[in-house]
Amino acid sequence: MSETPTPPTPPEQGADDPRARLAAVRTEVAKVVVGQDAAVSGLLVALLCGGHVLMEGVPGVAKTLLVRALAGALAVDTKRVQFTPDLMPGDITGSMVIEGQAGQLRFREGPLFTNLLLADEINRTPPKTQSALLEAMAEGQVSVDGVSRPLPRPFLVAATQNPVEYEGTYPLPEAQLDRFLLKVVLPIPDRDAELEILRRHAAGFDPNDVAGAGVRAVAGPADIVAGQAAVGAVQVAPEVAGYIVDIARATRVSPSLSLGVSPRGATALLHSARAWAWLSGRDFVTPDDVKVLAHATLAHRLGLRPEAELDGTDVNQVLASALGSVAVPR
Repeated sequence: MSETPTPPTPPEQGADDPRARLAAVRTEVAKVVVGQDAAVSGLLVALLCGGHVLMEGVPGVAKTLLVRALAGALAVDTKRVQFTPDLMPGDITGSMVIEGQAGQLRFREGPLFTNLLLADEINRTPPKTQSALLEAMAEGQVSVDGVSRPLPRPFLVAATQNPVEYEGTYPLPEAQLDRFLLKVVLPIPDRDAELEILRRHAAGFDPNDVAGAGVRAVAGPADIVAGQAAVGAVQVAPEVAGYIVDIARATRVSPSLSLGVSPRGATALLHSARAWAWLSGRDFVTPDDVKVLAHATLAHRLGLRPEAELDGTDVNQVLASALGSVAVPR
């Protein structure tokens, strides 16, 4: 399972507390998106860690709407790129252009220069263009014509992809998958949630008008920065750190996997568990925080052996087995 549940309600906080403001974001997003709390949790965790999120789901489960609603509730700048087979790297990063009669060269910023980039259907463009995001996601900058240009802060790539078996998709390179802090799967909503979606549309809901649906800006970049600082102060006991390392090492010796969790993956699980603990109202990480985030943080970093794929084995099954083989610290 790659879903991230909703964190428990933290203790009562003041309205000026960044945790309270970010918790209110969930309420605002729910005004337009029904039944996708796991994805909202994943996006908030990624923002607090300075990471990025890969969202997978069939067309029509509100991936794009979710990101637009989040941007509206956070009052951050957002841009959208529709990834297509003919998209070029410069279309994303920006490029040097000639301007004026003097023919001066000037850098024209691409859509990467924003706080929240919606990379829509990222796996419909060839790997060369997908790789244009690597430097931005890893280092928060773009290098064009030998000059490095920093991106705004905060910066988050929310990439959507259709399941890989869909026609016209390209698998993401392993190096790029490793740059996503989390991968969340948006499921088809259950019957009650789908009825609520239809009820809203029957009442006149316009998915292209997020503000008209009542989504208000309840937090901003300053709250994200304050939250990031608070998450950095969340304590991780040596026993919990050892638990994370043992989980990573268990995947490396699994006979079903050709690629286990790297040290970067273990570090990502540490950071995401700290963010989860803070959102839950605690200043320390528990083993349960680690288990809650393990699938969303680690599953997309694993590589199945061909024989395991032929047997119908799923990476989440292998990861669950690895988690079960590691003793949970008391």
